[in-house]
Amino acid sequence: MERPDDLLSISDIADQLPSILARAAALKRLRAGGRSPTPLRGRTVAMIFEKPSTRTRTSFEVGVHDLGGRALFLSSNDLQLGRGETIADTARVLSRYVDGIVYRAFRHADEVELARWATVPVINALDDLEHPCQIVADLLTMRERWRGKFRGHRLAWIGDGNNVLHSLLLGIAAVGGDLVAATPPAYAPRPEIVAAAQALARRSGAKIELVHDPAEAARDADALYTDVWVSMGDEAESAARHVAFRGYQINDRLVGTAAPDAFVLHDLPAHRGEEITDEVLDGPRAAVWDQAENRLHAQKAILERLLPRRRR
Repeated sequence: MERPDDLLSISDIADQLPSILARAAALKRLRAGGRSPTPLRGRTVAMIFEKPSTRTRTSFEVGVHDLGGRALFLSSNDLQLGRGETIADTARVLSRYVDGIVYRAFRHADEVELARWATVPVINALDDLEHPCQIVADLLTMRERWRGKFRGHRLAWIGDGNNVLHSLLLGIAAVGGDLVAATPPAYAPRPEIVAAAQALARRSGAKIELVHDPAEAARDADALYTDVWVSMGDEAESAARHVAFRGYQINDRLVGTAAPDAFVLHDLPAHRGEEITDEVLDGPRAAVWDQAENRLHAQKAILERLLPRRRR
């Protein structure tokens, strides 16, 4: 199967998700046994982060190291981007030094611009439109809990129609799972993303549904997923969002309406007492810590798939 040039959207790897998830599971088993392949030996990955990070930065740095490579962390303050150098010039220069670029950006348009000019693979580590690497880890977690079967399982999203939901819609549709997303009317996912997810769903047999009632979404669901009400970059809307999302909380009552063996996901960091309660996050239904660990194994599978060769 031909390797993708870049991972800017989960759509870029939609057809390859089953094999990437299988490889991530295999890499997880190998690491647990104290072993790891080293396909990135002698290779360097630049990591440009415009936003702070715990899981994304750590999992990528450790993942590159596990695979035998070297990760070079570059914050916005470390680059001439902060002094007016263009993204295109930065991409062309970094491509002469490194074998791949991981970019955590404020704007998806900047991800696209970097990939346009880079001659090495670019991996989207989060932007305002998508968070594809997170969703590969999420799907790996569901795959583990559902014993490799997505078809016939239903995931309920409770909360904001944000970048995480965008990638989740595309990812779950690609692998054949069902998703019902409950968002406030003013915070629904972008129509073009929903349309793309529906197109993938028609191919895979998945079902995608958008509602506004959290109870409707959660009823008999096999898993519940939420995210913060106020994402990075949305701080100016904090007051309005706290009003709009009142009632969109995963708590014991809502979990009690899901399937008896349903589990709960959160991409973290969590704002305890807002979108999720302590009782759920720290309780037996929470799969969030496996989900967080799986960022490492998912990232390694992505790196292994994209980086072993230069694309141009």
